[in-house]
Amino acid sequence: MEKFVIEGGRKLSGEIRVSGSKNATLPILAATLLTDGICEIRNVPKLRDTWTMCKLLRSLGKTVDLSGNKVRVSGSANNHIADYKLVSTMRGSFCVLGPLLGKLGKAKVSMPGGCVIGVRPVDLHMKGIMALGVKADFDAGYVMAHAPQLKGAQMYLGGTFGSSVLATANVMMAASLAQGETVIESAACEPEIEDLGDFLSAMGAKIEGHGTPRIIINGARKLNGTNYKMGADRIEAGTFLIMAAAVKSDILVQDANYNHLLALIDKLHAIGVDVRKAGNNDVRVKVKKTLRPANIATHPHPGFPTDLQAQYMALMAITPGVSIITDRVFPDRFMHIAELNRMGAQIRRDAGSAIVEGVKQLYGAPVMASDLRASAALVIAGLVAKGRTEIHRIYHIDRGYEDLDRKLTGIGAKVFREKE
Repeated sequence: MEKFVIEGGRKLSGEIRVSGSKNATLPILAATLLTDGICEIRNVPKLRDTWTMCKLLRSLGKTVDLSGNKVRVSGSANNHIADYKLVSTMRGSFCVLGPLLGKLGKAKVSMPGGCVIGVRPVDLHMKGIMALGVKADFDAGYVMAHAPQLKGAQMYLGGTFGSSVLATANVMMAASLAQGETVIESAACEPEIEDLGDFLSAMGAKIEGHGTPRIIINGARKLNGTNYKMGADRIEAGTFLIMAAAVKSDILVQDANYNHLLALIDKLHAIGVDVRKAGNNDVRVKVKKTLRPANIATHPHPGFPTDLQAQYMALMAITPGVSIITDRVFPDRFMHIAELNRMGAQIRRDAGSAIVEGVKQLYGAPVMASDLRASAALVIAGLVAKGRTEIHRIYHIDRGYEDLDRKLTGIGAKVFREKE
């Protein structure tokens, strides 16, 4: 195991580059199961989750070659069983369910794991694939599903807390090889779904409306290989914007899609942060005055992302005044509160909200990363804290942030990776 050691309180400046989207890479890699052709995917982030998905594809019969930020997938899927040892470590790997059903007509997929951020059932996944004519059940921790021929259908995929990105992705992939037309109402609108739809279209799928609440898919008889470039990771980009605001520095965030960050940027403007486009794919952040607090509530896209809630809380922890942070996507996603409080923050939980009383100074302390985005919040807190912060269990960070310590060092931070 490794840990981060951060010497905080340094002013940062310069340029920091955003990697390819983790949350889009995983379903796009899964979609390669739909074809026997060669798929070359560029701008793939070098992450623990990427390697896990590549291992899973190999176990299902595909040949996978990684070279830098490019993945080449070839061969045919010949195994319909997605093993517990791989799927249990990463929720995103559950999205092999749809393409296995589309390509092989059957799937045995372990129930997913990943970050501990609250209950995340698979009911919408099951609802969606069963609407396509799949017979499915649970057995000893696995989803057992089969369908000799998938058939297009009209379905509603809304849930208690809104739409599901992975459920939408699973249905999109399965429906791409189904017979007839599929209409998904209340589909997830996240940019990652738009990216997946573009990839499937490049393979020859007939898809309209991806990125909107209504997606229409006309099943194709066969999908082909393709060459595709991943879009930027909007959550990593948002993390860097919040980090720049927290350390009150002038930072250029490169390869960031401004249009994917509007909910965050609107909130940063409201608290006094200057965020502007700087060229086609860059965003500049400047802070020249004392910030003021503002409440947020997370929602599915285009609302404020739940994956930026923890990072925003770290910013509010050092912003004078009181702010209320509510997570309407994952109401229990507050394990980072205790760790931020160890560093001197004044945060208390009230049901599905956190009440943050901003303090003048955070102080370095040993803290524990509980999940991927909580880890990023602790890094931000460590950068602004006085003294030395040790962040343990940084394997969470390595799941979603490519070379984060190197990137931060490049803009003047003192961040060291050490053995436990």
